[in-house]
Formats: sequence, structure tokens, C-alpha cells
Amino acid sequence: MTGMTSTARPFLNRRLAEFGTTIFAEMSALAVRTGSINLGQGFPDTDGPEEVREAAVRALRDGRGNQYPPGPGVPELRTAIAAHQARRYGLAVDPDTEVLVTAGATEAIAATLLALLEPGDEVVALEPYYDSYAACIAMAGATRVPVTLRPDPEQARFRLDLDELRDAVTDRTRLLLVNTPHNPTGTVLTREELTAIAELAVERDLLVVTDEVYEHLVFDEAEHVPLATLPGMRERTVTIGSAGKTFSFTGWKVGWVTATPGLVTAVRSAKQFLTYVSSGPFQYAVAEALALPDTYFDAFRADMLAKRDLLTAGLAEAGFSVYRPAGTYFVTTDIRPLGESDGFAFCRALPERAGVVAIPNAVFYDHREAGAPFVRFAFCKRTSVLEEAVTRLKALAG
Repeated sequence: MTGMTSTARPFLNRRLAEFGTTIFAEMSALAVRTGSINLGQGFPDTDGPEEVREAAVRALRDGRGNQYPPGPGVPELRTAIAAHQARRYGLAVDPDTEVLVTAGATEAIAATLLALLEPGDEVVALEPYYDSYAACIAMAGATRVPVTLRPDPEQARFRLDLDELRDAVTDRTRLLLVNTPHNPTGTVLTREELTAIAELAVERDLLVVTDEVYEHLVFDEAEHVPLATLPGMRERTVTIGSAGKTFSFTGWKVGWVTATPGLVTAVRSAKQFLTYVSSGPFQYAVAEALALPDTYFDAFRADMLAKRDLLTAGLAEAGFSVYRPAGTYFVTTDIRPLGESDGFAFCRALPERAGVVAIPNAVFYDHREAGAPFVRFAFCKRTSVLEEAVTRLKALAG
């Protein structure tokens, strides 16, 4: 007979069985089907700087990167990444041995976790977490141990319970997976919180993987402090960065890892069997982007701050309880003031009710009930689009 397999065993292996189609695919398809404004997935609706795009065109025309680039990344980009870390944070990184270019931060996360974890290892991760974390931990055969960021309505932010973090570490814990500025809550961990994480890592001899892709999107009084700058952390931290969020070229998929030579070698051992190499001409363009003057980064932050304020004010007016983000380009809201408690049902109905798409935060939790009433909106869109979304959402307030 055709169309039959010789076994009843499912095609998808057990480690990935819980990960079906991502919520982003579902909600983006819903946006297209209903003609809604998509504030779900975190991608800008305009391109980044013209001079950076032209640098990619120039590289293509000059034949730079059209064939396989070097495994660690083109020298120009590795040098630019090292210069960026030194200029911004005073971190001295050797571009030849301590930088690895990846296919976006997503591959950097995958390669790092596949390289550093053995089956049975435990990974303590802050919950809610970017969805690839859970899948990559599962692919490595490790176990994720979530520590939940708790909502603090008085401060309008989510907080890390340091006692809960300490209690989550066991003899089986191999590494801590930290994301700051934090997606989806918009929390930026304070220097005090990061110092406590660093002390715990040193005390328990843990590796730390820190996802810092939103490093240039911090607002108000918040400060981005790379964990690798703290005492005892340089030799045990893998820092992950990305061009997509900072320069609004998410389709180029250019990310990177910085760490000590031993850690970079380990991560590269896994990475070479994932994509091998990627994004050849775009690497040259990102090298130029990282060297842009501070005025670019300041203007980018100011633009996103204005958009944050526009959307958060509109959401509050529409009846949401709003957690004002200190970083990233996402805002988390609580739907309970609207008489709702199920984020999934709310987000699936929102396109018909208001012509807007958002993401239910529960998808980022192991403890689904902890995230049930929270919904995330992205504000990395044109001002006119956000204004129209705010107008539509006001229909929810009656």
C-alpha cells in the first residue's frame, strides 16, 4: 500500500513533540487572513539605514561574500564586533579567537546549547522566555528549569526573585540562560540583580549564556550591563548579540557569539554542522553598521521610545493594564481589566474584534497559568501604523 509507514511511531522525535507550529506563524497568518495590523511578531515594517543597505549591495557587486565566508565570520565583522564591545562596555575581545559570527541570534543560541550541554544537564532560564530556548534545550537532551519573572503592578515591571533563582540551581545545573533586555516582558535586569546572578554562577561554577540582542534598546533610567563585565564572569559567559534588532534588517540573519577561546571553539564545533556559514555579503554591511556614530544609536533609541509611549498610552486608554518596558520593542499587558483571563482566546478573537494581532505570553511559559492573562504587543512599526492600531484598540473600551 502507498502512503503507509512501517511503524506507528510518530515522525517527530519525542524531544520536539511539544513544539509544533510557532504561535508567531499562527498569528501572522491570522493577520493576513483578517487584514489586521500585525503587532505580534517582532520585525520592523521599514528597513534600517540606507548606508548599511548600500554596503550590502556594494559587497555583492564587488564579489565579497558571494562564496563561503570564513567559518568564524569575515575578519572585518569580527573586528567590528570586538571594537563595539570595547567601545561600549570596555570588554577586550580578541577578534580572531573570541568572536564567532552566526546565522542570527537564533543559531547562536542553538549552537551554544548543543555544544555545551550533555543529556541530563539542567538549564535554569528566566520565564517567560524566547521560544527557541526551550526547543534548543530539548534538542540538546537537557532539562529546562524555569524561574518565573513575577509581575509587580506597583512598579509596572516584572521582577526576578533571586531566592527562587538560587533555589532552582542543583548539582545537575550546567548553565544559566539569561536574557536582558528581556523579551517578552521588557524588563532590564539591574546591576544589583546581575551581580547576584554572577555571584551565584561563580559560587556554583556555572556557565552563563546571555542573550543581549536588545542591548541598544534601553529606555528611561535603565542601563544595559553585560554580564561578562562583572567579576568572575568573563571566563564563564557566552554573550550573544545580533544585527537584526539594532539595525532593522532582521532578514539578513547576522548574529554573533563572544566568549573566551575555549568556549568559542566549543560553540563553533556545533555551529559548523548547522549552517556552516551564512550571510556572506551581509557580514560586510553589518561591519559598517557597527561602526556607525553614536548619533545613529541615539536616534534609533529615541524613535523607539516615542513609539513605546504612543502604544503604551493607547493600550492603557483601551483598558489594558500596561507593564511599561524598560527595554526591547515589546510591551506586555494584562487583559484582566478588560474582563478577560485567557490570553490565547483573547488573541485569537482580537483580529475580529479590533483588527489587531498580538501574541499570548503563555506560549513563553512552562507554567502556562502564570502567563495566561498577559498579552504582548510589538511597537517596532511605523508611527502611522501604531496610531491606527491604537484607534482600533479603543473599540475594546466600549
